Amino acid sequence: MSIFGRLWGAPTHGLNMSLYFFRIRNGRYSGASDQGSEFESREAAWAEMTKVCGNLVGGISRSLKQNAEWQMELLDEAKRPVFRIRLVAETLG
Repeated sequence: MSIFGRLWGAPTHGLNMSLYFFRIRNGRYSGASDQGSEFESREAAWAEMTKVCGNLVGGISRSLKQNAEWQMELLDEAKRPVFRIRLVAETLG
């Protein structure tokens, strides 16, 4: 099972639900889930995205390099970005 399957579980199948995919970017690495997840609304998809991101961000921030960026995106059925959460490490001055 891919990392995305472990994070979000198996896809569900319901009526009147929209299909979303998740993508994580970390430097040059970018990976998107190959199996979509269905949510009743964009708000429900956003709530799930923030929950998963919250669970991951502690480990990510401990290994984030200076002047680096980590992103999680929620993609629609056509794999266009709908939401993005970014964690940016900047050296100032």
